[in-house]
Amino acid sequence: MRALTETEVREAFVNASEEELRLLRLPHDFLLVDWDYLDFFAWRDPSGAKRGYVLMQEDDRVIGVVLHASGPGRMRSGMCNICHTMQPGNQVGLFTARRTGDAGRRGDSVGTYICADLSCHENVRLAHPLAPNEVRAPGQVDMRLDGTTRRMENFVGRVREPVP
Repeated sequence: MRALTETEVREAFVNASEEELRLLRLPHDFLLVDWDYLDFFAWRDPSGAKRGYVLMQEDDRVIGVVLHASGPGRMRSGMCNICHTMQPGNQVGLFTARRTGDAGRRGDSVGTYICADLSCHENVRLAHPLAPNEVRAPGQVDMRLDGTTRRMENFVGRVREPVP
């Protein structure tokens, strides 16, 4: 991703109300973000436990989506639908995002289970422990990164998709 300013971040959100933009708080380490390392940028709002945000670069434009966490996580383990990482149940939660346009104004939203701290980008970079005789396939991490990015793009696309 290209480096962003706070103004660019606020202007990127396609499904945010004026109130949501007013309440938006950037992560504490925003000025230290290594943008070249990211395929997308996601964080939980430090001042609002139920809010999260995702930014993705689409060609030259950055698209932002406001997320809302729905209740506490489940007690059993679950899999994040973005990074496909198994997590304890309280570390995976249902996130919804209001659709853009008329559908969003009518209250239509899309949802999926995502890592509760929105750390999918880091989770896919962690190497899974290998069995004693296992060998890590070359490019395995790259394939996981590509899949994670593609699934996040699909989720953001569903938010932006016009509903007939």
